[in-house]
Amino acid sequence: MTALLLRNARVEDAPDPTDVWIRDGRIEAVGRPALDHPDQPEGPGCHPGHPERPYGHEELDCAGRVLLPGLIESHLHPDKALLDLAHPHAGGTLADAIRVTAELKAGFTHADVRARAEQVLRMCVTHGTTTVRAHPDVDPVARLTGLEVLLELRDSWAELVTLQIVAFPQEGILKAPGTAELLRRALAAGADAVGGCTYGEHSLADCRRHVEHVLDLAVEYGVPADLHADFADDASDPRFALAEFIAEQTVARGLSGRVTLGHATSLGGRPPSERRAALKALAEAGVAVVPLPATDLFLGGRGDTTAVRRGLAPVREMWDAGVRTACSSNNIRNAFTPYGTGDLLDTALLLARLGHLAGPADLRRVLRMVTYDAARVVGLPEADYGTHVGAVADLVLLDTQDYDAVLIDRPARTAVVKSGRIVARSTRTTELTALPAVGVEAQ
Repeated sequence: MTALLLRNARVEDAPDPTDVWIRDGRIEAVGRPALDHPDQPEGPGCHPGHPERPYGHEELDCAGRVLLPGLIESHLHPDKALLDLAHPHAGGTLADAIRVTAELKAGFTHADVRARAEQVLRMCVTHGTTTVRAHPDVDPVARLTGLEVLLELRDSWAELVTLQIVAFPQEGILKAPGTAELLRRALAAGADAVGGCTYGEHSLADCRRHVEHVLDLAVEYGVPADLHADFADDASDPRFALAEFIAEQTVARGLSGRVTLGHATSLGGRPPSERRAALKALAEAGVAVVPLPATDLFLGGRGDTTAVRRGLAPVREMWDAGVRTACSSNNIRNAFTPYGTGDLLDTALLLARLGHLAGPADLRRVLRMVTYDAARVVGLPEADYGTHVGAVADLVLLDTQDYDAVLIDRPARTAVVKSGRIVARSTRTTELTALPAVGVEAQ
């Protein structure tokens, strides 16, 4: 039996601190009255007067700090992370990033991918992430190397982070013969979801066939689908205007709630009437959208010479239309995104800045995009995720007492809890070493 008592924690936006009692990996009680049962018979091995609290439990005084459910990285490429030293400059366009990364993939080894992926997982866990949906490339160049590494890490890192694995055909399916069979092998080996890269084909017809193939595999193997789609500044190329088609095909296969689109930046470049229609279709089909602001910002507008665009899916309009949304890091320090520390709160703050989202109501909603809304996107049951009784104790304690300042303050992660066990701690000390003069009037 494992037990952890978090004392004086400010559970999300609660006005006052309270205690959180965790046993066997789940939250058993929240609130001081729930932790005191003086009339309950005492059992062997329990503290006198506290029969629900066994000897040897770990205890942490949270000192009024904000306690959140663990952060959810809903779209990440650990197999391609940290390639910036191998090729520090790729030209800056999506096509350049794909080309350079394809060249580097030819040299991938199991040990190399594992070393980089584990470094990224360390970054994520220490910044409070407890679940990662990872998209390793599956294609004739990388073959199943990234997938096999992530399958190993899914087991070896299970006590620190939950890994979901998406078999991702970055190079296309029809364009890269042999990929279709590799996707099947990946799913048979234990991939949790099937990925897609809709714009990775030569023609609109092939892009649509790509979508159909991915969704058919999702049905056949009983897994979710998570596609990179509509990643452009606008929809002038119809290969980047597939949102409505994907929504239609999702409904046709009964996959509502089990399909996600990453990027979808071209939605913001479509005329308002088209955008409204596309968002309505996505909402009705239950297709989620995950903006990836660090990548979308870096790769967007590369062909513009004046008023350079910075592509981003229209977050507020998606909220208003009822589209399920999350946000995530996508890539860390490679040709797609030459930045990143694995800190999802930084990513969420970047999204808020880019999306003209401000004020307590907006920032609370953005925070949900890396917690509750992200949990729904990756399919975590509502009963298992959160800070309520019965939830799995995946939690992060932040070094702030102000819930509404979580994104703005960039607080340290005082403690990260995975399945009821503290797996990471962080301490930050800032000291003002001089004080202003007292009683000196301005001259």
